[in-house]
Amino acid sequence: MAIARAERLVNLVLCLLSTRQYLTAERIRAIVPGYHEAPTDEAFFRMFERDKSELRDLGVPLETGRQSNAEGAEDGYRIARRDYELGDIDLEPDEAAAVALAARLWDSPQLTGAVHGALIKLRAAGVDVDQDTPAAVEPKVRANEPAFPPLLQAVQAGQVVSFGYRKPPPGGQKERTVEPWGVVAWRGKWYLVGWDRERQDTRCFRLSRVVGAVRTVGKPGAFTVPEGTDLMSLIARTQADPHHTSPAKIWVAKDRAQGLRRHAKVVEERDGGDVVEIDLKFPDSAAKWLAGFGPDVVVLEPEVLAKSVRDRLQGALEGAR
Repeated sequence: MAIARAERLVNLVLCLLSTRQYLTAERIRAIVPGYHEAPTDEAFFRMFERDKSELRDLGVPLETGRQSNAEGAEDGYRIARRDYELGDIDLEPDEAAAVALAARLWDSPQLTGAVHGALIKLRAAGVDVDQDTPAAVEPKVRANEPAFPPLLQAVQAGQVVSFGYRKPPPGGQKERTVEPWGVVAWRGKWYLVGWDRERQDTRCFRLSRVVGAVRTVGKPGAFTVPEGTDLMSLIARTQADPHHTSPAKIWVAKDRAQGLRRHAKVVEERDGGDVVEIDLKFPDSAAKWLAGFGPDVVVLEPEVLAKSVRDRLQGALEGAR
């Protein structure tokens, strides 16, 4: 948002808060600084409509109505203080400490200002938020990836994005077109969760692997996030936990892949080979190990590991062409 537009929105809010009457658009145009810059009536009304939509998106309770004693009056606008003003905030000491810790988690130039403003508002409301209290754990959620700001904006606008994405070696780089549902921090890393249009499926993308500029596709509001979507659960299902073993079911060709068989248990015979079960402590690195067996090994479960192995084999095939 440009500074001039931000100032105009602030002036508009102050104007509508200070009146008990409904002010018409023309009256607002004459009062609020910034609207006089519109060269034509049409330009002003477009500007005014955008500003009204933005205020409503920000949660400002903009009322529309007419004066009861005026016949043939035009629609007017105002903001009722009872609906706009922040109610009493009563946080327990541990809750206030949690707010302070949350503020210290962020390390992003784009978000530092918002965090600072939120703390000022809490203190103005009488909440004692002490940022200097030492924490037993001092985590950091850094948002230094260049893709973070444009992806966050696309999520808020409901706008499709396109970007280059680097797969784990030897996967190479591919262009992805995604309906972004949310940007989520998981185990110290940022991920984009959304609908991959090429693969027609839900996908999670690590922001550190986004290559080049993030480009928007089409107009805002082009999609909606499915109701009941739990972004954290989607991330948890697709990102392996390095602290626990993960059972895998794998088909192994007969009398092949002895290095794998030494650590696995045969559970059945199938399709000229054996289905084995093995507990993997580090599924991410196991994908590279399993891909090294080539066609002698096919991961059956879990699907996340199977996909990772397929992607590595596909990348190796493309690299050999």
